[in-house]
Amino acid sequence: MKKLHTLALATSLGLFSLGAHAAENFAGITWGESTVNIDRSGTLKQNMGRDHFDDVIKNSGTWGVRAGQMTDENRYYLTYENVSDDYGSTLKLRQQNLIGSYDLFLPLGDSTRLFGGASAGLTKLENESRGYSRDSDIGYLVGLQAGILQTLAENVSVEAGYRYLRSNAGTEVAERGVGKLGSIDVHSSKQAYLGLNYHF
Repeated sequence: MKKLHTLALATSLGLFSLGAHAAENFAGITWGESTVNIDRSGTLKQNMGRDHFDDVIKNSGTWGVRAGQMTDENRYYLTYENVSDDYGSTLKLRQQNLIGSYDLFLPLGDSTRLFGGASAGLTKLENESRGYSRDSDIGYLVGLQAGILQTLAENVSVEAGYRYLRSNAGTEVAERGVGKLGSIDVHSSKQAYLGLNYHF
């Protein structure tokens, strides 16, 4: 019986070691373009007419950093993203995301994998428009992503992906010296990106 317990313990430790060895840490950077769909309140539409808030973050450069853990079957990781842009040197918005993601892999060969998964996290929207009071709000975001991952070397991989997110963050629009004109809310955002990962 003692030998049986010893064998079971050794087998369990061996499986644990194999699982731990199969998983590897990674860190990386991303760069892409984001478009944010903005909902305007009825009051804002009435007071400002066509205000172009929908055109502020539109195909705008977005950078991110991330880190996580990956196996041959899946990965999970945390990403910080930042995008900021303006329209006509007057309207300006900034969005910062902190996203937790999980992907499943579908191998296409020894070094190429398709991936797809879900994301959830927090987003901060900041209204930095000239002539308006600065305002910010933190809300949730949820979404999906998909793409392709290509291993270049033992410790390096690159990827191309697309992400769609829904959010409820919003800010007030108040003109200095006039007062509140209405509010804006992030309805959704979409992003196409490229990523470079280092595995360790």
